[in-house]
Amino acid sequence: MAAYMLCRRTAMFCWAIRGLSSIKSYIPVSAQCGLLQQIAHYNPKPLKLNLKNPYIPDKDSENTPEWQKTAKYDRKLFGRYGFSSGVNPAELWPSHAQLEEMIAEEREWNPPLEVLLKNVEAKEMEANAKRLAREKLIAGNMAKMPKMVADWRREKQEAKLKLKEEKARRDRLLAEARERFGYALDPRSPKFLEMVSDIEKEEKRKRS
Repeated sequence: MAAYMLCRRTAMFCWAIRGLSSIKSYIPVSAQCGLLQQIAHYNPKPLKLNLKNPYIPDKDSENTPEWQKTAKYDRKLFGRYGFSSGVNPAELWPSHAQLEEMIAEEREWNPPLEVLLKNVEAKEMEANAKRLAREKLIAGNMAKMPKMVADWRREKQEAKLKLKEEKARRDRLLAEARERFGYALDPRSPKFLEMVSDIEKEEKRKRS
């Protein structure tokens, strides 16, 4: 990889020189000097890879970090330096347990087309069943709607009638209290409540 990068940079440099010579007649002398000076001062960054003396960590040393002792780092070394890294490529393959885990993960996240179609069909059947159940519930409620409306109207009418009867009874008791005591009483006063209690006892005695 390092040799490839070096060859590529050399080719780019040669292409720049060739292009400069081809457009030399169209560029002023001052611009040519500036461009030549810029190319002359071109200083590419040194390659990070040391192909002559590559860094190969000692896995038996206590000073070597743990992350440099992993199989992941071995793959990285082999990818950089090849067989010069001293890594056996046969050891870079995943184990049987790792392969099983990868296959299970692949099946979970990327199932076959048949499984996807079955899942879609199952979801459609579930959605259809929910829709039918909802339609059945709505149809049943609509069938009960006339009776529910009639019951609601009857209860409302009964509540109005009861309220009217209570108001008439209250007015009658107030009139009777005014006639008995000669003046209007407060419905919350003890005299009025005592009178109401006496009247209720008398009515119960008459009914019995």
